[in-house]
Amino acid sequence: MYAITIPEPGGPEALVWAEVPDPVPGEGEVLVEVVASAVNRADLLQRQGFYDPPPGSSRYPGLECSGRISALGPGVSGWSVGDEVCALLAGGGYAEKVVVPAGQLLPVPEGVDLVTAAALPEVACTVWSNIFMIAHLRPGETLLVHGGASGIGTMAIQLAKAVGARVAVTAGGPEKLARCAELGADILIDYREQDFVEELHKATEGAGADVILDIVGAKYLERNVKALAVSGRLVVIGLQGGVKAELNLGALLAKRAAVMATTLRARPAEEKAAIVAAVREHVWPLIGAGTVQPVVDRTVPLPDAAEGHRVLESGGHVGKVLLLAPRD
Repeated sequence: MYAITIPEPGGPEALVWAEVPDPVPGEGEVLVEVVASAVNRADLLQRQGFYDPPPGSSRYPGLECSGRISALGPGVSGWSVGDEVCALLAGGGYAEKVVVPAGQLLPVPEGVDLVTAAALPEVACTVWSNIFMIAHLRPGETLLVHGGASGIGTMAIQLAKAVGARVAVTAGGPEKLARCAELGADILIDYREQDFVEELHKATEGAGADVILDIVGAKYLERNVKALAVSGRLVVIGLQGGVKAELNLGALLAKRAAVMATTLRARPAEEKAAIVAAVREHVWPLIGAGTVQPVVDRTVPLPDAAEGHRVLESGGHVGKVLLLAPRD
């Protein structure tokens, strides 16, 4: 088969489409013929040499894919050769074939085509696990999403609205904010022109956000704590703004607030399987009903994955960038 390899870390040009050995499914795994994958921030970090895959997983980038099952490993039940699926991966999605633990498979949701399904696993699992399983967002609460126009952000807006929460977002510029509003965002903050703490307090009459989903990290830590409501929960899932910052524990104590930081890629298989099962139970019906929809900015041929990385790095996209595997 062919896959995107990274012979040496570097810029987008470091991604090389090359012939590699076919993977073989082991106990509890299936082999998926990839139809599409998607570009995630973690892929950019891996390309640059900053984010190695977990031990034992594929060395090729790609944290999600859609495709068809072509072989079953020993001990797999509930799935058949030919099933159309999408999958959460620890790596390997930028390839013609990938091995997936059966617990990380999802059926393609009703009303979604096989290509578009590649836009769902990573964002759905990230958003559901962090906002609902960890931060326990409840109806009537306010969620602040940094990067509202990103793949994660577009999913977070829709899921939070679906459960009856109020949603605030930060994004860069009126066009991105308009797209967030179309998806249901109630409070629109242009981080280039406005201070999100000030704007959030205005919109909530000083209450702040009950839950904050943050992709920035250190740069926003102090202001995120200021933006939290009493008993608020800050969940950090990205470090685009650095890794080290001072935390005023007094401010945190005064609000009886919590700061949590999580990753998805390195979690044990059984934890990922539990998250995937929860997504299938809670998110897939919403997608099937059309209440929540995948947001795809554009598609790029998989051999030209470098272009997909350039799009993501430019920051001009809304939603997901998909990579289409070559067809015979």
